[in-house]
Amino acid sequence: MSAIRIRPGPAYGTVQAPPSKSYTHRALVVGHLAARPFRVRHPLDCDDTQATAAAVARLGSSVSRTRDVWRVGPTEDGRRRTPALVQCHESGTTLRFVSALAARTDRTVVIAGAGRLSERPIDDLLEGLMALGARCRHLRGTGLPIEVRGPMRGGPVVLDASKSSQFASALLLTLPSLEGDSSLELTGQRVSQPYLEATLAVLAHQGVRVDRHGRRFHVPGGQRFRGPGFTVPGDASSAAYLWAAAAVSGGTVRVEGVPAKWPQADLAVLELLRDAGASVSRRPNGATVSGGTPKAFRIDLTDAPDLYPLAGVLAATTSGVSHIVGAEHAVLKESDRKAGTALLARCLGAAVESTSRGLRIRGTRRPRALDLRQLSDHRLVMSAAVGALAAEGDSVLGEKEAVRKSFPGFWDTFASLSEGGRGR
Repeated sequence: MSAIRIRPGPAYGTVQAPPSKSYTHRALVVGHLAARPFRVRHPLDCDDTQATAAAVARLGSSVSRTRDVWRVGPTEDGRRRTPALVQCHESGTTLRFVSALAARTDRTVVIAGAGRLSERPIDDLLEGLMALGARCRHLRGTGLPIEVRGPMRGGPVVLDASKSSQFASALLLTLPSLEGDSSLELTGQRVSQPYLEATLAVLAHQGVRVDRHGRRFHVPGGQRFRGPGFTVPGDASSAAYLWAAAAVSGGTVRVEGVPAKWPQADLAVLELLRDAGASVSRRPNGATVSGGTPKAFRIDLTDAPDLYPLAGVLAATTSGVSHIVGAEHAVLKESDRKAGTALLARCLGAAVESTSRGLRIRGTRRPRALDLRQLSDHRLVMSAAVGALAAEGDSVLGEKEAVRKSFPGFWDTFASLSEGGRGR
């Protein structure tokens, strides 16, 4: 793996947001469930979405990929009856969504992963699948691989939603295709709620009916996904780093192609940046952020846990005491992002106190240059790059290739903004 050097300086420019990873995952699942030719337009081609595309292909769909359109359709090659091995690599979304898809038929599916994926939560979802008639087991007693075999049928499910919204999304995507009606009741503290709203928005777009009553959902069975395809919107999660780059460095960045009509958790970054003193101008299809007068802030990230490292960098580069609370499940991501955020903030020169509720960060007006070649979590790497723009010298970050998990074009886009600043 290689490292990359970041020079400090303001970020300026106008860029198009890359496609959404979350919506690409959901569109691939819908294409598989549609059981007819389905087009995913403007998909994000990254490590995680490639894992989902390969997974639905292992489960019986054909997937052909071009730059702008991925075509998903049924195949009749006899593999539906033979055992399948699905490799999710490091994608938590793939793991959760594919587990539910695998439980639809009587085919035995073994689901494996890599990196930290084996440590990430899955048991609450497996219990939900078993309540509907599927058989699920850990082949090594715990973690991955797991074996899933259906068929499951519609019925009542009670699901703890406190560790991941993806459990509920996996079920809501799958339940409409089952024989028999289903009910889903969510218990515990709901986290990452906008991701669940995204799932419901995709289902509505495909003409699928889900009746919602607070924390309870009624899902009629035997439904068809009616749309011929889905156009993936621009990604607020990726745009967040570009907007934050402007705020941290005192520049101005406009990101287009992030429509407000599609729910996205990380649009919360715009309110965070405004609270931290940046100038934010929201438009129907994007937003412009300019550096302002930085000030300390308090943010609850229960609904937007992926912003944890970015909020930490913002706090570390702002004088005063900022508070990051909520999102206890951030420790269960690709890495322990609470600990990783504390590391980033301290390396920038901030004082950090970890509490049971989150992080208390006293930032600095003179952030130190970073030498963090060991970083491998994509969101920590991209957040560190943002912080490096405000540092007092050149920073060296790794692993450069980590961004392929969610934003393969990050370094090119980031460089274009940095070069724009140096050209002024």
